Amino acid sequence: MSTKVMEVAKLAADAAADKKARDVVILDIHGLSVIADYFVICSGNSNTQVQAIAKEVREKLGKQNIPCKGAEGLDEAKWVLLDFGDVVVHVFRQEEREFYNLERLWADAQLVMQV
Repeated sequence: MSTKVMEVAKLAADAAADKKARDVVILDIHGLSVIADYFVICSGNSNTQVQAIAKEVREKLGKQNIPCKGAEGLDEAKWVLLDFGDVVVHVFRQEEREFYNLERLWADAQLVMQV
């Protein structure tokens, strides 16, 4: 796993924090799944904030020539998933984050960073 992938995860976390995302965490899942190396998970207080966080992450990574390969949930903005290949960003409304509790589902993952 390259340092570049971790830098992408940190850049995504920082972009989320710039839009006042709450409880931003990076989980290292590279030994647990083939879908990605890192999950970035964060919360917003409203649908509008969730959309703003997702937009900021896409724009900041896009400026670094890191394309978003897919995005889901932008219209409803309850749980937005942004796929950057080895890094997957999950932006939740707080209620959905508590319900789905990805941190519990991926409890074996190493917590890399918490903002």
